[in-house]
Amino acid sequence: MLVIVGYVIVVLSVFGGFVLAGGHLAALFQPLELLMIGGGAIGAFLVGNNNKVIKATLKALPTVLKGSKYTRALYMDTLALLYELLTKIRKEGLMSVEADVDSPESSPLFSKYPAIMADHHVVEFLTDYLRLMVSGSMNAFEIENLMDNEIETHHHEGEVPAHVIAKIGDGLPAFGIVAAVMGVVHTMESVGLPPAELGILIAHALVGTFLGILLAYGFVGPLAGRLEQRVHESTKMLQCVKVTLLASINGYAPAIAVEFGRKVLFSTERPSFSELEVHVKSAKSR
Repeated sequence: MLVIVGYVIVVLSVFGGFVLAGGHLAALFQPLELLMIGGGAIGAFLVGNNNKVIKATLKALPTVLKGSKYTRALYMDTLALLYELLTKIRKEGLMSVEADVDSPESSPLFSKYPAIMADHHVVEFLTDYLRLMVSGSMNAFEIENLMDNEIETHHHEGEVPAHVIAKIGDGLPAFGIVAAVMGVVHTMESVGLPPAELGILIAHALVGTFLGILLAYGFVGPLAGRLEQRVHESTKMLQCVKVTLLASINGYAPAIAVEFGRKVLFSTERPSFSELEVHVKSAKSR
């Protein structure tokens, strides 16, 4: 929703200011300029990326229109689920969660948290390392190193669409200049026309530069920043799971282990100690 609001503000500010200054909007309507700029950008996008990156970018773009799913409520659910799993392990042993880990979709514990189940990255990350804990074949340092490598890979892969969109945004002003130059070339070959008509052709040519810069910094560039923020949020979720499990492996009680996880969250979403305690107790009673 904020993306649409932002776009409306950009359009009203730029074009509204132009109209208030005495400009005519019809002069800015140049479909051929848009064709050159947009077509050039799309072509460069296809040339510069393989099928995997193209698919990932197209899949990521619609998500910018949605609000972030990484809310305080989701983080509290994650910590509550971790608390319940670690408490079960502490009371009944590691083998007690084997069935939950192997089939989380049919697990009574996991089924209490549908928002977490909807995020396959988190579920897969959590169950994979619980499975390694159950196997008992790796120590805490080895598991931590493996977690760090997986999180780094996840983060790098998630940043690819943001980097691609940023590159497209960086290229749009240049394509705007190309469109403007093409307009100037057309103007120069029409030099025999009356001055008034030449002025119109030059104005049309300059619209290309204007559109390239506006699209780059008002529309496409901000999307890259939003996608990058989304990646940081998803990575933070995995880091929360990581430090909680490692605290448990190192012998801390479940209540202290989830406190480790709470502390790594961003301050804007981090619940207070008492909030988390109340939420965990209410989750256990469900």
